[in-house]
Amino acid sequence: MYTVAVTQDFIANHYLIGGDWGDENTPHAHHYVLEVSIESDTLDQHGYLVDIVEIEAALTTTVAYFRDCMLNDKPEFAGLNPSIEHFSRILNEKLMAGITPPGSGSLTVKLWENATCWAAYRQSFS
Repeated sequence: MYTVAVTQDFIANHYLIGGDWGDENTPHAHHYVLEVSIESDTLDQHGYLVDIVEIEAALTTTVAYFRDCMLNDKPEFAGLNPSIEHFSRILNEKLMAGITPPGSGSLTVKLWENATCWAAYRQSFS
């Protein structure tokens, strides 16, 4: 099984809803680190799982959409607590729309909220 991964960092704001989480209930920023990794046993005609330039382009577009914004105001978070779990799924779905890996495998988003805390979402493709 082959794996290729790319990371990018960005800052976004949010506040948690639906519970009492102290300071997390008020608007604040996180310096996120987003890692996208793709796994498959198939390479394309050039010997790439996915060209890193294609991954970087999808990552740049996706990150630009969320960079320096209030996540709670984005339509993807309507009715949702903007947790890193939900955010990792939303990022995964957006990235899957911009990357075309060959064969079957999985795309995983790992989203770091700080140096010690992260959530991940994995989606299979075929």
